[in-house]
Amino acid sequence: MASLLLQLGSNIAPREIFLARARVLCEQRLGRIVHQSSMYQTAAWGRTDQQDFLNQVIEIKTDTAPEACLAACQEIELELGRTRNEHWGPRTIDLDLLLMDQQIVETEALILPHPRLAIRRFVLVPLCEIAPKAEHPLLKRSMRRLLTACRDDGKVLRWLRF
Repeated sequence: MASLLLQLGSNIAPREIFLARARVLCEQRLGRIVHQSSMYQTAAWGRTDQQDFLNQVIEIKTDTAPEACLAACQEIELELGRTRNEHWGPRTIDLDLLLMDQQIVETEALILPHPRLAIRRFVLVPLCEIAPKAEHPLLKRSMRRLLTACRDDGKVLRWLRF
């Protein structure tokens, strides 16, 4: 079984509900969730003139091949109302494959590890919460070391429900 680290994000209300539904669907279609980070409220990245995101990283034990994981994630996004009208635009749910053990995949459809993993604080903070010692298979550095070196100064705040 492989360990898949997956980023979940939403910036369209109800954000928390979209993350919860995505977790349920990921567990039904990909495998058992063995770890999940806290949720974090984060500034939008790439296109900043939009609502803040809720982001979370989950670890799934799966027998599914990377390309099939991507297809399942894209189906979940569609099922939860994701539309791709504009690059980095608002979305009900965004599922990004970050790491899958030490696998390196480079196809037209999928790049693993995620090509922008090391430069995004909103990915590294929740990732370090559940897998700080995981090693980037290309950079040969732990997630903790990548976070320490990350120059992204975007807001990443643990999300607390009131």
